[in-house]
Amino acid sequence: MPAPQMALQLYSVRHLLEANEKRTLAQIAALGLHTVEVYDFVSRAGTLPAALREAGLTARTGHAGFLSPDTSSASGQVVRLEETLHAALALGLETVFDPFVAPDRWVHESDVAATADRLNQAAEAAAAHGLAVGYHNHSQEFVHEIKGVSAFEHFAGLLDPRVKLEIDLYWAAAGGNDPVSLVERLGSRVEALHVKDGAVIDDPFFSGAPFDPADTGQVAPGQGQIPLDASLSAAHHARWAVIEFDHYDGDVLDGIEAAVRYLHTKGIR
Repeated sequence: MPAPQMALQLYSVRHLLEANEKRTLAQIAALGLHTVEVYDFVSRAGTLPAALREAGLTARTGHAGFLSPDTSSASGQVVRLEETLHAALALGLETVFDPFVAPDRWVHESDVAATADRLNQAAEAAAAHGLAVGYHNHSQEFVHEIKGVSAFEHFAGLLDPRVKLEIDLYWAAAGGNDPVSLVERLGSRVEALHVKDGAVIDDPFFSGAPFDPADTGQVAPGQGQIPLDASLSAAHHARWAVIEFDHYDGDVLDGIEAAVRYLHTKGIR
């Protein structure tokens, strides 16, 4: 299989985008990136495509919450599936990943099955528009077991073959997984990886304590404890290697530049 293509999840530079979107997108392009993964894009579908084009960037994947009935975007707008799909088309996306289903919905088999059913229905609706949908993990999906496997892997077994998975390697490790064997088991379902490094922490989402992204201790790829090299090698079907920082202690553009260099050493452009 060919190597995946490199992209940047724009959530990594969310604060810079809020301050100056045009300058930030130009800085991203100057680092050698051509593709980005968008977030909270539904409310910006009218202006974001032009901003990306001006910077010489394209987006093929994006994050939007559409699996939770009470999910709202960062702007406070309730995100509905059809609206999400139309916004994805405006941006030229191919796949939309839901980035977070609440921890309490990964405890009981019936709730996990309901989420899988909702995602399968979304896949049917997306296919009518020539799009695909999928799910992006954090760590809460792996804490509980259902029928001898993690709730996440039980969930994966219930999905329509058209549904894609984006495996965040950092958060998969925080959920108690060996990311390499996880990616191998999920096989062709894995469309994208979030290439993210740092110390292996415990799942924070069931602790009840307020979660601060600064506590993640994330560092440039290759400088932490996540087995990124082996995970990338194991992801034979992944089309995208997506750089992301939930938090970076320093200039995040420096972290992104280091991530680009790291992926170049793996033959990923």
